[in-house]
Amino acid sequence: MPCYSAFQKLRSRVIPALKVEVQEYRHIKTGALHYHLAADNPENVFLVAFRTPPTNSCGVTHILEHCILCGSEKYPLRAPYFMMRKRSLATYMNAFTSADWTAYPFASQIRKDYFNLLDVYLDAVFFAKLNPLDFAQEGHRLAVNDEGCLEQRGVVYNEMKGAFNASSSTHWDILCKYLFPTTPYRYVSGGDPAEIPSLSYEQLLTFYHEHYHPSNAVFMTYGDLPVEELHERIDQQALSRFDQQSLVETPLFEEHFTVPVKAQEFVCTDALDEDRGTSSEPLSEQTHHLLAWLIGKSTDLKQWLEAHLLSRLLFQDSASPLMNALESTALGHGPSHLCGLEDSNAELSLVCGIQGSDPKAADAFESLVLATLNEIAINGVDKARLDAVLHQLELDHRDISDDAYPYGLQVILSALPTALQVNADKDALSASLDLEPVMLELRTAVSDPEYIKTLIRERVLENMHRVRLSLLPDTTLKSRRQSDNKEKLTQMLAKMSDQQRQQLFEQESALEERQSEEENSDILPKLTVQEIPVGLKGAQGKRFMTNPSIPITCFEQGTNGLLHQQLVIEMPYLEEELLQALPFYTACLTELGCGGKNYQQTQAWRAEYSEGIHASCNMRGSLLDVQQTKGYFTLATRGLSTNHQAMTEMLYNALTMARFDELPRIKSLIAQQRLSADHYVADNGHILAKRTASSGFSPAASFVQRLSGLRGIKSLRAFDNSLRSACNDSLAASMAAKFERIHYRLATAPKQFMLVGESADFKCERQILLERWQGTHSQDAQIQGMEFQPFTLEPVSRQIREIWTTDTQVNFCSIAYPTVAINHPDSAALHVLGELVRHEYLHPIVRERGGAYGSGCSQDSNIGAFRMCSYRDPRSVGTLEDFGEATGWLQNCQFTQQHVDSAVFAMISYMDKPVSPASDAKQVFHNALYGRTLEQREFFRERVLNISLDDLVRVRETYLSPDKASIAVITHCADDLVDWAGEHVFEIIKL
Repeated sequence: MPCYSAFQKLRSRVIPALKVEVQEYRHIKTGALHYHLAADNPENVFLVAFRTPPTNSCGVTHILEHCILCGSEKYPLRAPYFMMRKRSLATYMNAFTSADWTAYPFASQIRKDYFNLLDVYLDAVFFAKLNPLDFAQEGHRLAVNDEGCLEQRGVVYNEMKGAFNASSSTHWDILCKYLFPTTPYRYVSGGDPAEIPSLSYEQLLTFYHEHYHPSNAVFMTYGDLPVEELHERIDQQALSRFDQQSLVETPLFEEHFTVPVKAQEFVCTDALDEDRGTSSEPLSEQTHHLLAWLIGKSTDLKQWLEAHLLSRLLFQDSASPLMNALESTALGHGPSHLCGLEDSNAELSLVCGIQGSDPKAADAFESLVLATLNEIAINGVDKARLDAVLHQLELDHRDISDDAYPYGLQVILSALPTALQVNADKDALSASLDLEPVMLELRTAVSDPEYIKTLIRERVLENMHRVRLSLLPDTTLKSRRQSDNKEKLTQMLAKMSDQQRQQLFEQESALEERQSEEENSDILPKLTVQEIPVGLKGAQGKRFMTNPSIPITCFEQGTNGLLHQQLVIEMPYLEEELLQALPFYTACLTELGCGGKNYQQTQAWRAEYSEGIHASCNMRGSLLDVQQTKGYFTLATRGLSTNHQAMTEMLYNALTMARFDELPRIKSLIAQQRLSADHYVADNGHILAKRTASSGFSPAASFVQRLSGLRGIKSLRAFDNSLRSACNDSLAASMAAKFERIHYRLATAPKQFMLVGESADFKCERQILLERWQGTHSQDAQIQGMEFQPFTLEPVSRQIREIWTTDTQVNFCSIAYPTVAINHPDSAALHVLGELVRHEYLHPIVRERGGAYGSGCSQDSNIGAFRMCSYRDPRSVGTLEDFGEATGWLQNCQFTQQHVDSAVFAMISYMDKPVSPASDAKQVFHNALYGRTLEQREFFRERVLNISLDDLVRVRETYLSPDKASIAVITHCADDLVDWAGEHVFEIIKL
């Protein structure tokens, strides 16, 4: 295909496995590279990325990414990026900062929409306004608060305070400081809150002009749009205004150590209380030990695959030698959350570790790891295990079901590190996407028993670029840092002249004025309501009834040779004690042994033929009444379609032969589950706050709070503490007995199957299912005359006022109002109202003015709740007051049909977001279980498209009544909230 005259075509290559042709071009005038991945896919993707290696931890790359989105030459608005979210049907819009690059991607299925977004994105990145007030808002600033004290503010500043509260982020940042002592990876690209205030506006401008230039950029596109049209737009709207600029190259590869490094640092830890542990010397169980190596270049495909092979071999599951050693040792409570391979930097890093350990156990931990690795280097690995690891790599390669990003963006991001490599070999990017030849080479290599032994020795054991890091708990570190910062700000304020103080007040006033300005968003391009595509798309399944009446629903979808199989069981009645055990049962079931195999043998067997088995429990209200609840328990697996018989056997064994006698394993799994839950809070506090606020509205909402909400996490911690303090296995045995009772009820409950694959009629697969499942427990129960008792929950209707305190530097706030089910006539209007409040009110008030990193508002018709929330929020009382004033704002604001259309756009964009073929089938199937058929969803979509301003006014008056509001806050201290609450009594709960 010819290219536009401003670009020169360099080369092209077809990658059959990905069904793309990689076309490489160079912009003649600036030298900018463009990689176009031509594909027969209407969801077109665009990404522009810049090399942005940091030189310190002041967060310049991250703050610049935020400021880029705050207005440009052609669109001098305060937030054109966020405005486009309600004027577009984009399937993806984002911007993100990596360790050494910054990228701006979007995707859309509509041609006009795509080019609208391209126009806005190009102007934003190459012609940003970078207003100093935007730097103050998004980055950092000093301000005097209502108490007359100096404080630090800024969206990124608050975001990174929240990020530093997550131990996984903190531990990784500290490790990088030692693992990458001379390259940019030693810095926190997102910004260290302690260093962010050192960044000046002038430094931001300098960095922008040095790095945001076409010569330092890489363009990547995917889809079916003509490449010459892309070139013409990119050139005329941006690149033609630039000349070529020399690159400032930054070394990204370390000079490797000649001797390993040992280090230790202290990290913030809350003082122990009765709810969080039982040890008389609790700090002896809160150390985190890590070992890490640099083991190759991420842009060398062979080294990259070998590194993934090693990581899978060591950490894939409990049958993996190093994972088993970390899980079974008495040196700690469980493996580190950092275990595995990090492949996003220029050099690949292999990390293993243990958490919940003693500070004195560092030598023993290192000896354990090295001894386990040495055992592999001497004796090698069982051939079946090695084949299973290669099988997992192939599954990863074939899988196209990750819906976090559009498929085209997934492919682009996998190749981006190579694309950004300076002076890369010709055809390097195409080669990085073509895994098949290297996979074939790897399969040949592993047939030699000495290959893995050599790989372990050369990449790990004999590799001196090794860091042992011990992270020791310090219960006073946080308070000392806070005290030091407070004292620093106090001294700064004391030394300020009257003129300097006045400048701070003037800046706040100017910022508030800018945030309150009415802007003409009409200058931005947009789609019209008439251009919204007609109708929903959804996979069509074929339903078969086998003898004796076990339904099988089959979906013929493009899955790249994979088969997805699910066993779906109608939830049976469970009394209270079994309901309390259900979360633990769900977490443990697929991690235990089956039949004559223990858990390690079972996991090894499953890995040979599938990705493993996953268990989940889901609950929803009915179409018309959220108090009427239905639930299903699902066992799911996925593997190559040729392994269908083995996958069927796995699901059968999991339901009929599960072993609940492995009591030490159950205790270990509960401990690991607790560690995972502890990490979940810091990154997902807004989700937990929403679940809590709405937990009194319906049985399903209450159940979710118990299963995976704050109540569930608190119960998990309490149970784990009890297991640790128990003098024998009686408590674990008692829980295992409850598992047995739950398991029997599920085994005898009505069940059905779902298959997703590339077969036309699934005749062979259906026959295998029929033969395996004849004579199951459910049929035995029918023969014995046992009547199935369906799952039921008592109606729930109560107001929530809860403050949850935990170790956090930022807050997560939520308010919720009880509403209606999905088929109620007001449901669609409530969904649209949520989008209106989110974009028009919460974003400018809670994020821009309040400084929270994020805010949201939505209607959840599965549980009957209209909810607002904030994320990584410096405020609590102020945010709750803003939530409460939203109803007054809705009443007083003069809305137009354009506001309604914008909210409808946002809602339709969410509803129409494409997913992978396999995910599409799964969604269709599981929605239908609860009556959400394609016809019902189409009917709801039509209601959304026909929402009027009067509808929004009506539902606001009907449902958003202050006396009905439920509130939940996750915070460090409840004092301010208690004072604010006054006569409204809040329950204060320590997590």
